[in-house]
Amino acid sequence: MILTASFSASAQDHQLLKDPDVIGRWDLTMEKDGKTQPSWLEVQKSGTHTLIGRFTYAFGSARPISEVKSHDGKFSFSIPPQWEQGDRNMDFEFEVAGDVIKGSMVYTDGKTYNFTGVRAPRMLPAKAPVWGKPIALFNGKNTKGWHTDGRPNQWIVEKGVLRSLQSGANLLTDKTFGDFKLHIEFRYKQGSNSGVYLRGRYEVQVIDTKSGAPEPINNQFSSIYGFLPPNKMMAKNPGEWQSYDITLVGRLVTIVANGTEVICRAEIPGITGGAIDSREGEPGPLMIQGDHGPIDYRNIVITPAK
Repeated sequence: MILTASFSASAQDHQLLKDPDVIGRWDLTMEKDGKTQPSWLEVQKSGTHTLIGRFTYAFGSARPISEVKSHDGKFSFSIPPQWEQGDRNMDFEFEVAGDVIKGSMVYTDGKTYNFTGVRAPRMLPAKAPVWGKPIALFNGKNTKGWHTDGRPNQWIVEKGVLRSLQSGANLLTDKTFGDFKLHIEFRYKQGSNSGVYLRGRYEVQVIDTKSGAPEPINNQFSSIYGFLPPNKMMAKNPGEWQSYDITLVGRLVTIVANGTEVICRAEIPGITGGAIDSREGEPGPLMIQGDHGPIDYRNIVITPAK
């Protein structure tokens, strides 16, 4: 009886403890070599007192954080490299004040870079959108209405097809969008890789999964890269035309791949690697990835919400 009472009191004490402000999702901006880089952090509580999390850097996928440590009002964690050069860990130290976060990262090259951030907006819709008129984003003749990310432009138009014949620049719409429905068709060669970035921040993976392991995991065909896997693998063979029909309302995404719904009103936790910025609450462009391999696109039609 004494042991049971002691255990109950201890459990009650833990429940009464206030969760630290660090818990939640954070949209980060890194200052690195004179440039800004978007990143993302999520901190969760595991059990009664251990903090764990996930982190997305400027490239690559969201990676797990085994423990976020707390000491003297500051927090820290360390993660191994993913696509970064070097073999040392990336070490983070930061502090939180309300809805603002600031800290530093020791990169894999040993240099220290600072970052700031804000609590990510929830972006969960309260009502269904009212849709406007469809807009053809690609006219089948040229790249009018699009611009590159600053790198040399390798995109061409041939016989009504928007083509990137070799790795180069990403292509972005001049216009920005909030909530929308998107139809887009694509064709890739064996082993190639591209992506469609919703609002420039959330990558829907376009990749030759058929030639690899056709498993419904979160970095393959029709996934939200690093976050949301499809419930079924619908990839066709390389060289065949394929399609996505995507609805994005706030954070909720539905993806129909080649006529089959593979993700249904799922919440996107945060930005994916390669995002243009971390300002999740703002409208953003459609971006198609051209820096990973040859890719063709056509019939790109967006229907924005009014």
